[in-house]
Amino acid sequence: MSRPLIPHPLTATAFAPFGEVIEVSGDPDKIINQGMCGRHHDLAQLDFADGRAGISLFDAKARTFPHTVDMVERHPDGSQAFVPVSGTPMLVVVAEDQNGTPVNLRAFVSKPGQSINLHRGIWHGVLAPIEKPGQFIVIDRIGDGPNLQEHWFDDPYIVQSV
Repeated sequence: MSRPLIPHPLTATAFAPFGEVIEVSGDPDKIINQGMCGRHHDLAQLDFADGRAGISLFDAKARTFPHTVDMVERHPDGSQAFVPVSGTPMLVVVAEDQNGTPVNLRAFVSKPGQSINLHRGIWHGVLAPIEKPGQFIVIDRIGDGPNLQEHWFDDPYIVQSV
């Protein structure tokens, strides 16, 4: 049996328990580069237990609705940021933790210009660009030891169309 999951627009307020929405809002904090560039400063909190921050490029295949979520994962030793290079919207599935088990799944759909940073230890779905493939800059922990936990659902969730 599957469980329905309705996606909502990605907003900073709704996403706050899970991480930060990285997007420009308002005027820049500072004007730099001889007045030719506005800096929107420190939009996400990178958090690593050990190791170092690394920048990787991910090429992700397109996903469509309805979308099955049969597994979520988390990274206990580091936050993880996803920045779409191509502007492709993404489906973001997150969950609360209850004694090591993901509960109360939520689904969000980003809009062009939005990126996310998942807090350390947050259960989340896999990278899922919507309707077309996407390339993403991923900023996460690089270091020794395992930093991945997976949870497979006996009854998957089905994310309905927006």
